[in-house]
Amino acid sequence: MDDPGIEDDAPSTLVAPLAGRLDKALAAATDAFSRSRLAALVSAGAVRRANGALVTDPGLKVKPGEAFLLTPPPPAPADPEPEPIPLSVAFEDAEVIVVDKPAGMVVHPAPGAERGTLVAALLHHCGASLSGVGGVARPGIVHRIDKDTSGLLVVAKTDAAHAALSAQFAAHAVERRYLALVEGVPDRADPRLAGLPAVRFEGPTLVIDAPIARHRSDRKKMAVVAGGRRAVTRARVLERLPGATLLACELETGRTHQIRVHLAHVGHPLVGDPVYGRARPGPGAAFPRQALHAATLGFRHPADGRHVRFESPTPPDMADLLAAYREIGPTSP
Repeated sequence: MDDPGIEDDAPSTLVAPLAGRLDKALAAATDAFSRSRLAALVSAGAVRRANGALVTDPGLKVKPGEAFLLTPPPPAPADPEPEPIPLSVAFEDAEVIVVDKPAGMVVHPAPGAERGTLVAALLHHCGASLSGVGGVARPGIVHRIDKDTSGLLVVAKTDAAHAALSAQFAAHAVERRYLALVEGVPDRADPRLAGLPAVRFEGPTLVIDAPIARHRSDRKKMAVVAGGRRAVTRARVLERLPGATLLACELETGRTHQIRVHLAHVGHPLVGDPVYGRARPGPGAAFPRQALHAATLGFRHPADGRHVRFESPTPPDMADLLAAYREIGPTSP
């Protein structure tokens, strides 16, 4: 029997060589997976008909010659290993460590990004002194920021600290403020904002209260979707620049890509955002990442409940970008 040579995460077309149950027909079409594994993949939504229709019943009756597209999930990454990667540590004690992550660093291992992660750097820096609640792949990790977003994260060194911090995040009690450089000027004069029901102004603050879920057609993206998880972002203008605006964004919730999705939704994507932005001329045209920096992080310390607050300066690449915009012409507060 010819084996199509299926690789994890690589879509493959399988043609049923016989009539009967779908899982049995697929097993007859490839040696790459057992019948039980194929049945599980079908149930998990990894199989579609040639026309794109999703198939989730392993017992579906099929005919010889019917074609199906199989897209297995990516393999689980190997357990992370310590790597001597320099860390910028804003604070550390026996319970927590607050780090200032550079842009370009993934927080934890994922398919295609197994090395050079923040977890690998933490394992080298902290050794065994990290909470195990997050599992082997995510020791100490309580929250994340995107690979190409820079700034502050708090990591738990004990299980008790992990539980206390997780409870604060769940209760939306953690202060998180981001610096975001966006295209255009999102203010009351913008007619696009007036027509969006999920947008309002509270004094000078733009409040975006729009649910977020996985994009319906592009599974690598998030989007504002009715019925998604509630997401609230508050944005305040710090500086108006020629063709762009520097915002201070505060999160009430912490959904994947939340700030990026919300600002793109209101017509003001982040400068440099390769997923939710657009190519435009100007100083940001060559900026290699989304112009987003986690500048402030505040929480109650797990050990004694005192409020602690940390600030991260604007990273050099964003500082240079802001300077380039300011050179174009006058700015205003």
